[in-house]
This record gives sequence, C-alpha cells and structure tokens, in this order.
Amino acid sequence: MQPRRLGEGLELLRAWFGCRAFSRHRHDTYAVGVTEAGVQTFDYRGRVEHSTPGQVVVLHPDEQHDGRPGTEGGFGYRIVYVDPARIGAAVAALQGGPPQLPFVRDPVVDDATLGAAVREAFELPDEPLARDALVLRLAQRLARIDRSMPAPRPCRLDRPALARARALLDARLDVVRSTELEAITGLSRWELARQFRACHGTSPYRYSLLRRLTAARRWLEQGAAPGEAALLTGFADQPHFTRMFRSAYGVTPGRYLAWLR
Repeated sequence: MQPRRLGEGLELLRAWFGCRAFSRHRHDTYAVGVTEAGVQTFDYRGRVEHSTPGQVVVLHPDEQHDGRPGTEGGFGYRIVYVDPARIGAAVAALQGGPPQLPFVRDPVVDDATLGAAVREAFELPDEPLARDALVLRLAQRLARIDRSMPAPRPCRLDRPALARARALLDARLDVVRSTELEAITGLSRWELARQFRACHGTSPYRYSLLRRLTAARRWLEQGAAPGEAALLTGFADQPHFTRMFRSAYGVTPGRYLAWLR
C-alpha cells in the first residue's frame, strides 16, 4: 500500500485489507474510489455504508469516515484523492460561474463512467496535461451526479486560441505544460480542455500523446531502438512508452520492430 503522488493536489492509492483498515479520520480532499474485491464497509454521516465490486465511493472533504471489510475475505480498492480547489475551478469552467463543489448525496454510487475514470487514473503518466484531463473528467462526472447543480453552459469556441494550442502541440515532441498552453491561448486550462474536446474530439493530453506516438513510430521505422524512440519523444521511461504504444497500436514497440524486419 504505497500512495503515488502526482503533484498539483492529486494522489493515487491501491490497497487490500484483510482486517480493519483504518479508524475514523478525515481528508482535506475529495476521495473517489472503486471497490475491486470483497465488500468495503464504512461509517459515514451517521450511517453504515457498503460498497461491492464495481461500485464507486465518493467521500467529501472534511467528512469523518472509517473503513473495514464487510465479509471475512477482506476487500480491495483503488482511490483518487483530489484537491477540492481543483475540482471547484474545473466546475467553474464548465458552469461559467464562480467555483462550486459538487455534493454527492449518496456516498456509494453505481456509475460506470466515474469508475472508469478512477481506474484509468492509475495508467496515466505524471504529466501536467494528463493530470488536468483527469481532474476535468472527475469534475464533470461529480457535477452530473449532483442534480442540484445547473446544466453546463454552451461551449463557445475561441478558434484562434484553439489554433494556437494545436500548433504548439503539433510542434512539440516533449511534455507540454498546462501553463504553456494557458500563456499562448489566454484560456484557463479547464476552459481550454473543454473547448479543445468540443473542437477536436479529444483532450489536449490525448492529442499531444498521439502526436508523440506517431513520431516514435516513425523513429522505429527509421531504425531507432525502443529506448531511443522513447527518449526522442519525451516519455519518462521505456516501460511507460511501451504501455502507451501498446494502448494506441495494439502491439509493443519491440513487436512492431519485429514486424518491420
């Protein structure tokens, strides 16, 4: 049970407990987790709650809770901790108003979209655009679950700003920072991500990732080794490059090289 800190108010944890997991405590973050095995039982807001595999647990900042197995077999889960200020800022971009924190009345929900976001968080690299995409995705879903929040405002596109963002992503084969995109577009990272998806059908992170993978594939075709291709296209290490390459193309870089030969 080793937490993975992504920085900028994000932390990931995957754990298994065969006995009482933890006593009553509070977080200063949102905690959004997916039960993977067994039954997760916890006291929250004066009630005993149970979460079974596939269900999502949403705990709000500064809310007391504990955790224990609901059956003799123990339980396993993975969870994302998010700074509420980042959720509030993302919701503000979606709603077009001041920052708001979504309130999920039922702490255990059946929400496949939110569960998928939590699971996929564990495959993300520690890159600024990847972190922003995760926060925006979580904020969108939490706001949707909170039925008291207004509907998202219509997405109006700042096409010159989007063109500048796309040009930068096209030109770079290394990691692009959110602050760089904010500087050249004049949009917040959340507003940019929202508009970019509406215009291009994907997030700035995915767009950048696929440009880099395309370049890496060309380096392989020109005879570069996988490690060299990873370095030339800004991936943190070869295992990360291999995971992303296989996710995009269905084969590992090594297998792709074997096909080329």
